[in-house]
Order: sequence, then structure tokens, then C-alpha cells
Amino acid sequence: MTRCLLILFFLATLVPGSSQTPGGSSVFNFLKFSGSPQHTALGGDNISNQTDDIGMVFYNPSLLKAHMHSAASFSFTSLYAGVNSYQLQAAYRSEKLGTNFGFGVNYLNYGSVAGTDASGNLLGEIKPADYVLQLSASRAYLQRWTYGGTVKFIHSNYGIYRSSGIAMDLAVTYLDTASRVQASLVVANMGTQLRTYTGGNNKEELPFDLKLGISKRLINAPVQFSFTANRLHRFDVTYNDSAFNAENGFQQPGKKFSIDNIFRHIVISTQIYIGQHLELTAGYNYLRRKELNIGSAANGLNGFSVGAGVLFRTLQLRYGRAYYQSNRSFHQVAINNQLLFTSKYCL
Repeated sequence: MTRCLLILFFLATLVPGSSQTPGGSSVFNFLKFSGSPQHTALGGDNISNQTDDIGMVFYNPSLLKAHMHSAASFSFTSLYAGVNSYQLQAAYRSEKLGTNFGFGVNYLNYGSVAGTDASGNLLGEIKPADYVLQLSASRAYLQRWTYGGTVKFIHSNYGIYRSSGIAMDLAVTYLDTASRVQASLVVANMGTQLRTYTGGNNKEELPFDLKLGISKRLINAPVQFSFTANRLHRFDVTYNDSAFNAENGFQQPGKKFSIDNIFRHIVISTQIYIGQHLELTAGYNYLRRKELNIGSAANGLNGFSVGAGVLFRTLQLRYGRAYYQSNRSFHQVAINNQLLFTSKYCL
């Protein structure tokens, strides 16, 4: 296990820190949205959880395994102010190629809003939307490793302002079934804009991310713990706007190297299994809580998330809920189904 972690750490150091612009100054930030109930319940960022949920493949192509052949997941998210998200993920196994394939789509519909030009002149009603189409593939290596990649086509439509782009994710996962430990490394959103919103040549960077995660399922207890570290290519991820911080009662950033900055990279979560058919999930996203807290006001469960899954042989029903600021949360539901095809149906 120690050798595995050393290998993953070495691979992580191969990615240059300046290769992409980090969050806050990038385009297509909806790519960071969590559209899967289990992923949301795990803190909104998890790449290593040991599960048969095909929806988790959307965020880590190396979680796509052969036994997921013919599995499909559809999830729906009801956000604020009439904004909705729809996500689909499906899998197929080709025995001839020895490869697992996945197809995913996430569509965000922002409803109807008043459209304006850059000067604020009304142009009528528009229906803005974002979507991403994904094609993934993965293969096993030896007995414990799986590697995979995802190619993405991205499109954004805000009335007269439209943009598109392409991106790629690369990932590797190590699974030790004896100790029930799974670790993953994901390099996400390497790509470029194909068309800018204004039609010019000044392309913006995508929300690149470098993640490392590890999950441990206890041998003598029905519990799994997960630890995810994100944005490893940049240490200081503090939102630094002095005027905004002073106006809203936030502390001004101090030293770049601090315990606070370390925890802003970390998402923790746990799952409890009740029998064979029920699982309960809880997660905590420190960065979300710090960025969305309202000064010194009471902020309730901001940054926390919860969820549940009802699991059967070929059917999974999942629910996730994430909290944003005091008493504000959104709900997600998903249904996963796996058709009972045998390998003879694979090409």
C-alpha cells in the first residue's frame, strides 16, 4: 500500500502547477458541479469511493469497471430559482477490446431570464443553458490497477453569447481488496475553448484540477471513510478580495502557508452500510463552508452534505442533499439500473 501511495504522489508531481488557471478566473465552471447524488453526499468532491454507482464514473474514468457493463444512471437536481440539472451516465464492456466504455451528459437549464447586451440594453427573453458530453474508456492493469480517460465536448449558450470547448480527464486507480483500500489520482479538465463568448481570439482557461483521493472500508465494521485532496497544483486557494472581505466581515488572508489553506484542499466523508440494501452518507467540504459563510453570522450546516442509497441487485435509488449557507440546500435524486446482459453480448 505504501508503494502505491508513493507512485500516485510521483505521478501527481509530474503535472506542472502553471499548466492551467485555477478556479475563480476560468471558463465553464459548471464542470465543477456535482450532478450525482452520491458524489454530492460525499462532500461534492470524491474520486476514490468504493461503490458500484455508475454515476461516480462521471468524475473519475478509472472507476469504470467491467462489472458495470450495461449499467445506466439518471439523476435530477433541483437547484435555486428554477435552475435544474439533468445527468446521464451509461457503461458498456467490450470483451474483444478488453476495454470498458462510458458515455455521460450533464445538462443545466437556467430557466427564462431577461437578455441584455454588454451595455445593458434589453434583447428579450433568453433561456441560458450549459452542457457537457463525455466519452470515457478504462482498462485494467495487472490485478489492482485501472487506468482511464475521458474526452469532453463543452457548450454554453447565453443568448447571443455562446462558447464551446474540449477537455480531457486522465485517471488511475489502485484497489487492494484484502485491506479494502482504494486510492485514485485524477487530472481533470485539460483543454481549451474552441469558441469564445464574444467570438474573439482571447481564449480563457478551463477549471483545471489535480486530485488525489483515498478510501478505506473497515474490515470489521460496516463503515467506509474517504479523504479527497483537490487543486494540488496550487497551494493558496484563498479568495482574496480586500474590499469584499471588509464589507462582509471576512478575515483578510494571512500567510499563504497556514492550516486554513491546507484544509481548503480537503474534503472528508463517511458511509455507513445497514445490511445489504441501505447506505447512509455524510460529507464535509471545508472550502465551501469558508467561501459561502456570511461573515460572523450563524451559518448552520453550510459545507455539510448528506445522502442515502437503497440498493438492490439491478436497481439503485439514491438521494443527496448539500447545504449552501444557513438553511439553504438543494436536493438530488437518481435511479441506477443494470440490465442482466452476460459477456456473450459484448463485442
